[in-house]
Amino acid sequence: MRMGKSRVLVVGGTGYMGRRIVKASLAEGHPTYVLRRPEIGLDMDKLQTLLELKQQGAVLIEGSFSDHRSLVEAVKQVDVVVCTMSGVHFRSHNLLLQLKLVDAIKEAGNIKRFLPSEFGIDPAQMEHALEPGRVTFDEKMSVRKAIEEANIPHTYISANCFAGYFVGNLSQMGTLLPPKHTLHIYGHGNAKAVFMDEDDIATYTVKSLDDPRTHNKTVYLRPPENILSQTDLVHMWENLSGNTLEKITISDQDFLALIQGADFVGQVGLGHFYHIFYEGCLTNFEIGEDGEEASRLYPQVQYKRMDEYLKRYL
Repeated sequence: MRMGKSRVLVVGGTGYMGRRIVKASLAEGHPTYVLRRPEIGLDMDKLQTLLELKQQGAVLIEGSFSDHRSLVEAVKQVDVVVCTMSGVHFRSHNLLLQLKLVDAIKEAGNIKRFLPSEFGIDPAQMEHALEPGRVTFDEKMSVRKAIEEANIPHTYISANCFAGYFVGNLSQMGTLLPPKHTLHIYGHGNAKAVFMDEDDIATYTVKSLDDPRTHNKTVYLRPPENILSQTDLVHMWENLSGNTLEKITISDQDFLALIQGADFVGQVGLGHFYHIFYEGCLTNFEIGEDGEEASRLYPQVQYKRMDEYLKRYL
């Protein structure tokens, strides 16, 4: 029997979360592999990222989603597969690729844990989601269905709000930087969300890979000090910056009207904002027997609090 750390293959290793998970996997001592797809073509940024990850200790494995056999062979070299492919712009394409990966894992037959590309809102909690944004949750559930029908051991990661997209801008749409004078407050501003430093997401994800407690479960990243409302976040920034902002409230009816007036991509994004900041979809349910909370499982992880995270914007 093979002993030691699991061999981990990251699919989508050049992406926003992928490169962080590669680094976290290496830091945790896992032999770490990254799928190198010939489809990168002349994308110099992706190539440079791959080479940098190789210099840090990752092993590049060639494989293509247009070549099923190459995917199977890549999967056979590892114990765990983590998919981090982004589906922001072409979600149906992401669904197709993940289903191809599931087929390869099923045929290889050796994988002891698969983590599909989720990392956000738990799709199992979003059956009521607004159209057309619901499609993103339905497609993730389609991947889960394929995984479970194939009896592939798995862990789902619900990481909630990425700090880079939700914290520095105080959850304002259309910018990644803190507002200087005015900001919008969604409803009463009191719905509790969960904000996570992306490096911490990677750390918790890698911690879960070999953990029998996370086998066939959803791991929710809900560290208690990062469960905050939008108002909490704004007050943090005002205390740090010494700048009091003018606050403009957007009622739920006005926000729903914004959704109706947006294009398809805008409707998807605004719909997710609505569920987070008006309904509190990240925290309005209890974690059941099929889930675990990451900071309870791994209390040794010193996760970044959002007041500390905000200091980079001063």
